[in-house]
This record gives sequence, structure tokens and C-alpha cells, in this order.
Amino acid sequence: MLRRKVVTEANRGGKSAGVPHRSDPGSRGPATIADGVVAKIAGMAARDVPGVHSMGGGFARGVGAMRERMPGAGGKSVTSGVKVEVGEVQTAVYLEIVVEYGVSIIEVAGDVRENVIAAIERMTGLEVVEVNIAVGDVHVFDEDEEQPERRLE
Repeated sequence: MLRRKVVTEANRGGKSAGVPHRSDPGSRGPATIADGVVAKIAGMAARDVPGVHSMGGGFARGVGAMRERMPGAGGKSVTSGVKVEVGEVQTAVYLEIVVEYGVSIIEVAGDVRENVIAAIERMTGLEVVEVNIAVGDVHVFDEDEEQPERRLE
């Protein structure tokens, strides 16, 4: 079982340059990182990758589409399709994504994994021990939709 991370100056790499410290900041109280914070970071980082159309399974996407149309419901959920386990110094991430038709699924999954790990480790200091990615669907553009420009390689 993973335990929550306590963030201190010591495990963030030491004292800030040029700022005098009278005592160890970690001795003034712990800072914990909630699961929801890590899930939001992972969701945003995954959505930033070209080739990712959306996040979540069919049911979650359906509920999300209804939620977007309802006034005052809050719009898109950043954490749709994201589950995390956050421990004291490590975290594990589980993502369900929908990719765009025509992209290399293996390349997109690798790019998602790299982007999520970099974002979580940079923002939280947690070690990402695994990023499990399930590709639940391939989005095929309708005639009514504007297709994104494809890169020729």
C-alpha cells in the first residue's frame, strides 16, 4: 500500500538559493499531496499529447458529454479516464484514452507516458512507478467535423 508523501525542503533538493532559512522548513509542518491533485496533473498532461482525442471509457465520455451541456454543471472533468494511487514518495497512474484515427497508437501511448511522468515528477516530486494506459477507442472524424491537419512523415 502506498503512503502519502510529505513534501519538505530536504526532499525537494535543499534550501532555495539566496534565501536564508532559520530552521528546516520541514520541521514547521508537513505538506501532503491529494490524489485529486495528481489525477488532474496526469489528465492535463495526457490531453496535451497530439493524437489523444479524449479520455475515459464510453460510459464516462457519455456522462461527460451530458455534463458539458448542462448549465452550471462545471463542464469537462479533467480527471475523466484517470485513476491514481498516491503514496508517501511514489505514485501509480492508470489512464484510459481515445486516440485519433490514423495515428500510431504505440507512439501516442509512449508520448502520453513520458508527458505524464515528467509533469507529475516536476510538479509534485513524487516518483511515478508506473503509467498504465488503456486505449479504449479510436475516434473517426465525421463529415461534419473538421479534421486536424495530418503531419506527413
